[in-house]
Amino acid sequence: MRRHAALASTLIIAACHGSESGETGETAATDAAGETAATADTSTTSGATTPTTTEAPTTTTDDSTGASADVPGCAGGSFIPVPKDTSLPGPWPVGARTVSVGDLTVEVWYPAALGSEAGHEQIRYDIRSGLPDAEQGKVPDADNPWQTCECWRDLPLDEDHGPYPAVLFVHGTAGFRSQSLEHMVHWASRGFVVLAADHPGLWLKDLLGSLCGGPNVPRDLAGDLAQMLAAIEAPAGELAFLADHVDADRIGMAGHSAGGSAIAGAGASARVLIPMAAGGVEAGAALESTLILGALSDQVVAYSEQQSGFENSPAPKRLVGIAEAGHLAFSSLCSLKNAQGQDFLAIAEANDVCGAQFAGLLFDCSPDYTPDATSWEIAQFASSAALESVLRCTDAADNFAELQAKFPAVAEYQEAL
Repeated sequence: MRRHAALASTLIIAACHGSESGETGETAATDAAGETAATADTSTTSGATTPTTTEAPTTTTDDSTGASADVPGCAGGSFIPVPKDTSLPGPWPVGARTVSVGDLTVEVWYPAALGSEAGHEQIRYDIRSGLPDAEQGKVPDADNPWQTCECWRDLPLDEDHGPYPAVLFVHGTAGFRSQSLEHMVHWASRGFVVLAADHPGLWLKDLLGSLCGGPNVPRDLAGDLAQMLAAIEAPAGELAFLADHVDADRIGMAGHSAGGSAIAGAGASARVLIPMAAGGVEAGAALESTLILGALSDQVVAYSEQQSGFENSPAPKRLVGIAEAGHLAFSSLCSLKNAQGQDFLAIAEANDVCGAQFAGLLFDCSPDYTPDATSWEIAQFASSAALESVLRCTDAADNFAELQAKFPAVAEYQEAL
C-alpha cells in the first residue's frame, strides 16, 4: 500500500508540472447500449477575496435573444437562437455517439434534431469500465455511481442548422472522457459539436493499471489531439454523420489540469483555449481568445499557477477564479455518488479496488467547498461566452461585464483585451 501511495505521489508531482499531465479522479465509459488579438492591454482586476455567499443564483426567466427566426453564424450558417444568459442550456436536445478515431475511444456530443429525443431513455455512463479489467467486477450494480447524462444515444444530427463549431476537451490525470459531462452537454445544447477521448496513458484505467501490476502505457496527448483534429477536418467512418455539418475552421479546446497543459500549445489550430485548473497558454496563429478557469482552494494545482498562467498568456485573455472551490470544481467527480450517497472514492475503497488510494491523493473534494452546481454554472457562463463570441461571432463576450455581479462566488476576474 505504501509503495503504491509513494508511486502515486511521484505521478502527481509529475502531472502537476509536466506539459501533458494534471489531475482528476474517476473512470469513464459509455452505457453498454450504449476577440481578435489586440495589442492594447486593458487589464481589470478584482481582488481575490472570498465572498460569504456561495449559493447558485436562481434564474427564473429565459433571457433569450428574443428572435423567432434563425440567427446567422460566422460563415453564412444558421443557428436556432440561444439564451443570452450563457449559463442557460440551449434549445437543442443533445445526441451522443461513441466512436473510434484512430486508436482513441471518443465520445461525441452534438446538437440533435429538435424533438428527436422523444420516447428515448437518457444515457447512463458506467464509469466502472474505466477501471482496470481485473477491478471492474468488484463494484456491484447496487454500489455503482451511475453517471446520468441529459443526452440520448445516436439521435439524428440537426442538419437544418450549422455548420457547427467544434470543441475538443482533454481530461486530466486519472480522468476519462465524461469526467466533465455537464460542460460537454451544455456546449452541445448551445450549438457545438463536442469531442472528448479516453487518452491512453492518462486516463484512469491505464494509471490504476500501472499501479496494480499492469504495464506503463505511454501517452501522446499532442498526437491524440492531432488525430481528433484530422477527424473533424475530414469526417468519415463513424464520424461521417458530421460531414458538411461541422465547421473545421472554428475550433475551440478545453482541458482540465493535465488536459489544460495539453492544449496550452494548440493555438495554431484552436481559436479559443480554455485551460481549467492548469496554467496558461502559448501564442498561436489561430488563437483569438483565452479563458483561464481556476479554483482558489485547489489543493492539487495551486491557484497561483492560474494567476501566473494568465500573466504569461497572450492577449486577449481572461481569468476567472472561484472562491472556496477545489481542483475538481470543473468536473463531475465530487458529485458522482451512488444511491447510498457514497462518492467514487468511498465506493472504490469499500470494494477494495486496487489503486483507490492513488485516486484519494487527487480527490480534492470537501463539503465546505462552493457547491459543484455553482462552480459548473460559473464555468458554463464564462466558457460559453468565450466560445460563442469567437466561434459563432456573437456578442456573448459582453456577458463578462456582469460575471461577478451575477455570481458572488467569483472571487477574481481579470481581463486583458
